[in-house]
Amino acid sequence: MIQIFKQVNIDWMGKARYFFALSIALLLLGGFSWYAKGRSLRYGIDFRGGTLVYVRFAGTPPVEQLRQSLNAQGLGEISLQSISDIAGPRTDEVVIGLEQHGEGEQALDAGKTAILQALQKTFPSPDPAKQDFNSATPTTLAEFLSRRDPLALGPTAGDRYNDLARHLIGFRDSDRGGLLTNFPDLKLVEGATDAVIGSLQNGYYLGTFTVRNVEIVGPKVGAQLRRQAVLATLYALAGMLIYIAFRFEWVYGAAAVLAVFHDVLITLGLFSLLGYEISLTVIAALLTLVGYSMNDTIVIFDRVRENLRLMRREPFRVIVNRSINQTLSRTILTSGLTFLTVAVLFLMGGQVLRTFSFALVIGIVIGTYSSFGIAAPLVVAWYHWRGPRVAVGTGSAAGNAPRS
Repeated sequence: MIQIFKQVNIDWMGKARYFFALSIALLLLGGFSWYAKGRSLRYGIDFRGGTLVYVRFAGTPPVEQLRQSLNAQGLGEISLQSISDIAGPRTDEVVIGLEQHGEGEQALDAGKTAILQALQKTFPSPDPAKQDFNSATPTTLAEFLSRRDPLALGPTAGDRYNDLARHLIGFRDSDRGGLLTNFPDLKLVEGATDAVIGSLQNGYYLGTFTVRNVEIVGPKVGAQLRRQAVLATLYALAGMLIYIAFRFEWVYGAAAVLAVFHDVLITLGLFSLLGYEISLTVIAALLTLVGYSMNDTIVIFDRVRENLRLMRREPFRVIVNRSINQTLSRTILTSGLTFLTVAVLFLMGGQVLRTFSFALVIGIVIGTYSSFGIAAPLVVAWYHWRGPRVAVGTGSAAGNAPRS
């Protein structure tokens, strides 16, 4: 194993009270934020129910203009997130979220319709007599071509225009990302002659935006997702408690689970403090945090178990300090490299990945800190409280009580 530090001799257990004080301060800060904001976290559409509309623009999205226009429609609380794809072709998208008001599918459809109407009012048609090609469907486009008959095929050319319409829409959606900005680009489509393109220019205009996707989540589904997210986290903690209790002792498992629970609470508190939304991707990040933090804790506990066989006459806190110092290089390498990766994701991943990467950044820092600052001191405190006659080892170390 690569050793960054040699002959490290840090008294981690002597600083345990500072670790606990820091954790209590962070927990109180998050708890105060949660209480001040109505005793609730800021849930995303996934959990509270509502409508998400993904809109792509031909240029830089006019977020502020769009926000003012949507607020003027009296739609209630609206969230806007700008998305920029930094890899490949430039894409400019905005995710518009509208919380559901009312009950039933009609309320959900009303939210979608209200957002679309607000978009149309904000970016009106330059020619009311024409349709927007970027919102056309294969069916409406085929009907238009059949009426105009630019290829002079006669009344029996319905199938031909159906195929042509599908190719034109496919080119728009696949090759141009759903947003065509120039009619001559359609010359790349097989069968799109000058007559066809001229007919399209006479009957259509190219809008500055297109709706890429619409997601609708009902309130019952959102409540169910919240419940399942909580259960998934609790099941993960319970499974890890059983595993560590079986591999080591139950007190090790309890300390590790308390440390991970501490990590999750601090992360959620920071989300509340900064006003970040809790979405399904954030729950995935939290579960990743649970596994990452637990893995680092197990590495330290495993070294403690090994040293219990080699240092039977040493006080337990000395054994734990030695174990943390021996694994310090491994902790810095793994945690440091992982932190650099998620930090880049947080800084350059764009708005859509911001909350996910933020949870990972905080989780790695807090999860690494809690392994030696919370879990290990809890085990030391337990055996110090129970007295020196308590067996803490496994295997040949069982029954050989270290001095506290």
